[in-house]
Amino acid sequence: MLYALICTDKAHSEDLRQKTREAHLDFLSGLGDRLKGAGPFMCDDLVSPTGSLVIIEAANRDEALAVANEDPYSLAGLFESVEIRPWNWVLKNPDM
Repeated sequence: MLYALICTDKAHSEDLRQKTREAHLDFLSGLGDRLKGAGPFMCDDLVSPTGSLVIIEAANRDEALAVANEDPYSLAGLFESVEIRPWNWVLKNPDM
């Protein structure tokens, strides 16, 4: 099953995001084929990130939550909230 991790940054957290970015990217790379896509949400001015969207394959919601909690951004306290939603990849899914 696929899960979308919809993460919203705390206000004024740009420095924390930048300091932990490399560890976050390494963590995501370490997920291997379980990672289906990821990237930041941006402010309307397209300059500053405001959160992250991470799409992963997990056996269930608890496993997806464990991945979200292990993310260095989460461990550093970057996120104001993390929403975990089952996601069905219908269009342009390379596995179909």
